[in-house]
Amino acid sequence: MELDSLSATGLTMCPDNISPGHRKSGEEHRREICTAGSWLYQRGFIPSSDGNLSIRLGEERVLATPTGVCKGTLTPEDLVVTDLEGRKLEGFREPSSELKMHLFIYKRRADVNAICHAHPLVATGYAAAGLALDKPLLAEMVYSLGSIPLAPYAPPGTDALSASLEPLIANHNAILMANHGVVTYGCDLLTAFHHMEMVEHHARISLVTELLGKQSLLSGGDVEKLLAARPRNDC
Repeated sequence: MELDSLSATGLTMCPDNISPGHRKSGEEHRREICTAGSWLYQRGFIPSSDGNLSIRLGEERVLATPTGVCKGTLTPEDLVVTDLEGRKLEGFREPSSELKMHLFIYKRRADVNAICHAHPLVATGYAAAGLALDKPLLAEMVYSLGSIPLAPYAPPGTDALSASLEPLIANHNAILMANHGVVTYGCDLLTAFHHMEMVEHHARISLVTELLGKQSLLSGGDVEKLLAARPRNDC
């Protein structure tokens, strides 16, 4: 499925950085998560039942993927709704333990309305090697995400994981988690997905340059110009 075919999938951007929870129906949100889950699974970013996605619904609720379900075969009925403390409000399945990380990010970023957590192969390889993706190799990456830092290891689904992310959340929209995977977020689900795809693309190019034994980095002046040209928000 091509990302340009948005009209066919229903996965669309929310304008003006207004919470999608105020613009779309619950059914639209559910279909969007299923579509994004399918895209992530098809690209090999989330094998088996790995990974999780969520959307902020207004001020007090979050729609999220459940634990133990393959994101490539999700149905709208599989999804769960919780409050911002993680208490289940709707759904017959149980929320993922990783939802704690999502809620932590939502509480610290009022502009974030959707989150993707996945394990794309090359980017997760960098995380497992203890390496950030913070070298200015690609103009597009600097312009879109700045840099992709590495959070120190903490067990998944724990308060310690959230604490390891806290210093990085305010100034980054994509974070590698050591020995774990990648989390990305944005003003809507399409943006969060795009960030995940860009992280993996950048990781692959970075790996190729390392295999070739040569990296030609952008100058400090070039980086400053790209950062200055970045939009104030990502939607």
